[in-house]
Amino acid sequence: MKSGFIRIAVLSLAVPALFATAVRADTAATQKTYQAKCAGCHGADGKGQTGAGKALGAHDFSSPDIQKMSDADLAQVISQGKNKMPPYSKSLSAAEIKDLVDYIRTFGKK
Repeated sequence: MKSGFIRIAVLSLAVPALFATAVRADTAATQKTYQAKCAGCHGADGKGQTGAGKALGAHDFSSPDIQKMSDADLAQVISQGKNKMPPYSKSLSAAEIKDLVDYIRTFGKK
């Protein structure tokens, strides 16, 4: 009986640790995608104040206008492009686009 309790206790600690590692890996991958596809115009801080961002009118991800957009609307813009922003549907998977939407949401919390 005691060994069963110990196994359950060990598993209850190990499973969340494994999940946390997977989440961190996804965040790192999303940050890498953001740096490669978005930061050139929107900047590392999401403000759109890069040279290219200013020239192209890149939006500030922390602005209320962007943050009030639905996830579906943000995903559509990333996927299909809008105005001078190119579409990324051919170079990013649906999961990567969803992760970028989640990442863009973090700019509203800063």
